[in-house]
Amino acid sequence: MAVEFLSLEQAARYGAFHGVPSRTELERYFFLDDADLEAVQAKRRAHNRLGYAVQLTSVRYLGRFLPDPRQVPAEVAAYLAEQLGIGDPSCLKAYGERDGTARTHAGEIQEAGGWRDFAEVRDELSVWLDARAWTTGDGPKALFDAAAGWLRERRVLLPGASRLARLVGTVRETASQRLWDTLHGLLNVGQRAVLDSLLTVAPGERVSELDRLRRGPVRVSGPQMKWSLQRAEEIADFGMGDLDVSGIPPRRLAELSRYGVDGKATLLRRHADSRRLATLLATTVYLTTRAVDDALDLLEVLIATKLLAKAERETVKEKIRTLPRVERASAKLATAFQVVFETTSELVDTDTGEVSGPAVASFEAMWERIEAVVPRRELAAAIAALFELTPPLDSDADEAWRSMLVTRFGTVRPFLKLLVTVVDFGATPEGLPVLAALKTLPELMGRKKVGPTEIDTSLLVGSWRRLVLAAPHLEPGTVDWKAYTFCVLEQFHRMLRRREVFAKNSSRWGDPRAKLLAGEAWERAKPTVLASLGLPAGAGEHLAARSALLDGTYREVAGRVPDNAQIVFDDDGRLHFAALEPEPEPASLLDLRAAVNAMLPRVDLPEVLLEVFSWTGADQAFTSVTGGEARLKDLHVTIAALLVAHGCNVGYTPVISGIDALKYGRLSHVDQTYLRLATYRAANATLIRAQSSIGLASAWGGGLVASVDGMRFVVPVPSVYARPNPKYFGRRGGATWLNMINDQAAGLGGKVVAGTPRDSLYVLDVLYDRDGGKRPEMIVTDTASYSDIVFGLLTLAGFAYAPQLADLPDQKMWRIDRAADYGAFQDAARGRVDLVRIERHWEDILRIIGSIHTGAVRAYDVIRMLSREGRPTPLGDAIAHYGRIAKTLHILRLADEPAYRRQIKVQANLQEGRHALARKIFHGRAGQLYQRYQDGMEDQIGALGLVLNALVLFNTRYMDAAVTRLRADGFEVRERDVARLSPFVRHHINMLGRYSFSLPDLPGGLRPLRAADAGAEE
Repeated sequence: MAVEFLSLEQAARYGAFHGVPSRTELERYFFLDDADLEAVQAKRRAHNRLGYAVQLTSVRYLGRFLPDPRQVPAEVAAYLAEQLGIGDPSCLKAYGERDGTARTHAGEIQEAGGWRDFAEVRDELSVWLDARAWTTGDGPKALFDAAAGWLRERRVLLPGASRLARLVGTVRETASQRLWDTLHGLLNVGQRAVLDSLLTVAPGERVSELDRLRRGPVRVSGPQMKWSLQRAEEIADFGMGDLDVSGIPPRRLAELSRYGVDGKATLLRRHADSRRLATLLATTVYLTTRAVDDALDLLEVLIATKLLAKAERETVKEKIRTLPRVERASAKLATAFQVVFETTSELVDTDTGEVSGPAVASFEAMWERIEAVVPRRELAAAIAALFELTPPLDSDADEAWRSMLVTRFGTVRPFLKLLVTVVDFGATPEGLPVLAALKTLPELMGRKKVGPTEIDTSLLVGSWRRLVLAAPHLEPGTVDWKAYTFCVLEQFHRMLRRREVFAKNSSRWGDPRAKLLAGEAWERAKPTVLASLGLPAGAGEHLAARSALLDGTYREVAGRVPDNAQIVFDDDGRLHFAALEPEPEPASLLDLRAAVNAMLPRVDLPEVLLEVFSWTGADQAFTSVTGGEARLKDLHVTIAALLVAHGCNVGYTPVISGIDALKYGRLSHVDQTYLRLATYRAANATLIRAQSSIGLASAWGGGLVASVDGMRFVVPVPSVYARPNPKYFGRRGGATWLNMINDQAAGLGGKVVAGTPRDSLYVLDVLYDRDGGKRPEMIVTDTASYSDIVFGLLTLAGFAYAPQLADLPDQKMWRIDRAADYGAFQDAARGRVDLVRIERHWEDILRIIGSIHTGAVRAYDVIRMLSREGRPTPLGDAIAHYGRIAKTLHILRLADEPAYRRQIKVQANLQEGRHALARKIFHGRAGQLYQRYQDGMEDQIGALGLVLNALVLFNTRYMDAAVTRLRADGFEVRERDVARLSPFVRHHINMLGRYSFSLPDLPGGLRPLRAADAGAEE
């Protein structure tokens, strides 16, 4: 029987062989060293020696002795027999025929190897499990696996599955109850009543108060901004944000709040008091900051798109509309002034050089000539039109759209007062004047007269000074307070994005400086961070080594320039690359690709998911948000159906059928309860591990090269989290899935961001937040992810940054030694790295990268903080100078190593292939993303990423089997050709129509391959 949360299959796989160990596992666990051989050779008969070796090595691999050692996989027995010089591994069948032999050997091995019984460490394991359950909130299956790993590490024999599962269940239940009791104990009677009221449905309403409050803003408008601030104010008034929950592990609080945000109110009502109120408290604490986040997200996009950008667009339209009048008026003025110049200038005879007087002798005569071509009345009208339609001479380029902006005061009027009262703003010294001015705006609104002394005139930059102080409609001694409001809002918006103004009661819009490691916290973390990143506390020797490396590389590459046909220098000494020729595809590669593709079995997409689940157990990562341990029957089928529904963007209808696992109610329940970003990521980690274990994937790479690139999605529904970009989204908004893939074709993770921001702002966050897999060493991106500051941060973080640099002649190369002669690079190396500047800021540089490395602060916030108006701060400039060393080394390597350029191109092409497959999978609704909220976008794209990885894993395993079969059949298989096979083929996968969710019996673990000459349609 299955034990509690473990399925029958999981219980059967526990502490037992499931499949044949990989070659790596054989060499790690089943290799016999000298001590092993000495112990084995003490046994007299071959079958006893082999049986003893099986037990000795199996306990290392499994953590327990096999009930019947004769049931070990034949491949393991053969590997051990070869080491022992035993010609016939089948002699193992005779092992243990005498009662007690195997048991006696197990006792000897246990004593000699120091293996302990579970009873000796049960209490110690309980304490460890309790701490892990309390801090992480891991599901029972994750805790069960972690406990088994803990026992193996300490050479403790695994107990029975039921015994360990009961311990895990008991400890986890105790930790969860302690969490609920602790939070429940923070509440007084009144607060408990307030929280319980959130589950009630008010008269005349269809949803509970909790349902109403957890829905964020959707439309971008002034009234919606007012509503979002009122929502934030209402949630803050509950006072739950003031309770001290610092004693609760942040992850547990976050998971409990996620249940409260996603779970149905009817389900929450059914829980006992402590759990119900603890969940509501965690949810309200989360919503207190989330509501402010939502409001400021909306404010940012409102100002950027509905106010500033729209004012600029309308100004351009107005200019275009008035252009004919301006052109006509200008033509008349030009004609008149041509007459003036012709009639009032001295005339010079070009033949004789004789100078004669003007053509007219009087002012009246000049006017007669003018009025002969342009009547005076028309000329006066033209002058009036130009004064009306063109800005004054002392104006600037922004005055027109700023004037247009002032006319949109009705958009901001509804929410200005709420903004400064609901959001607790703070500011740096640079942002303080703007914040002070923002807080005074409500006092100015609606007044007939506002004097200059009541505003901060130092903020009136450019054309704002004229619009605020000298507008034509103003009475003397007054200012235009509406224009002043927009002057302040424009600067506030800029300061908010740079976090010079920040929200203390917000998560996303808080002060990143406050999150940086500092003081005692930095001193504690510093040694570990520096050791992890390989950075020294002092910059001197490190920078000297970097300087020597740069100098030596310049000289080496310059010495090889005469023989390098891939690069040329123009007349200005700038570097140019020859186009990288496509690598030819030999006939052997074409034949291998055709044969392998033809052999792949034809399947429906749901069958791919079910089969991959059967190989990996990835479906077990989908745990209930409620924390319950009971699993639904055929849950893996429902999960596969939901992955198809979301990953293919087709919704529930095509996957619904009459069986219980595929009925609408079941799909809806599992969707809300089991599918979320955390479970997608856990399942994805399982697939990444499985991909790396396949020989074919190893032929593609070692998992240490990765690329990060964005995939764009149109979002046709109103959403605060979509941004306009006509190039990618047409007239609608959109979002970008910034995702990472390694050289083994496994997607390591990703992040959904609004619109099409510079990828460079998010690359580090994606790298540090991967789902699983090895930490990449080399990072490939496109040009959009490039900046000197990002080069510096990635290099400090221990990554080799390899962006594709477009328009290379415009990329400045840098040197440290001004006097050095770098031959052909002498003119190209026109920039100078300032080592003194880097050394001066070294401690702060370490603190910045240490804060990012430990997760104390997002790299996105740090990068925004290090730049102002497109210019780096002094600290940002120091990091940029450090990055220029790595950037120049990268350019030199591009110039010197065609194979390096090709490696970058191959990885970039791999990412493009994955995106092309993603488009084919995400085919429903024209491939557009119909999610209003960021959480929904992340969940659906998480499903797409998981389906992608599952399909790639399916292809890789069957392609590996096909290559193995072809080799066995005598087909010529070259390693270079194998490395160029692609796992992104899709001709054999059906992704359309209604789907089948039945998995056939697979006695050998895989479907039969088709014939190599069966043919494959792309």
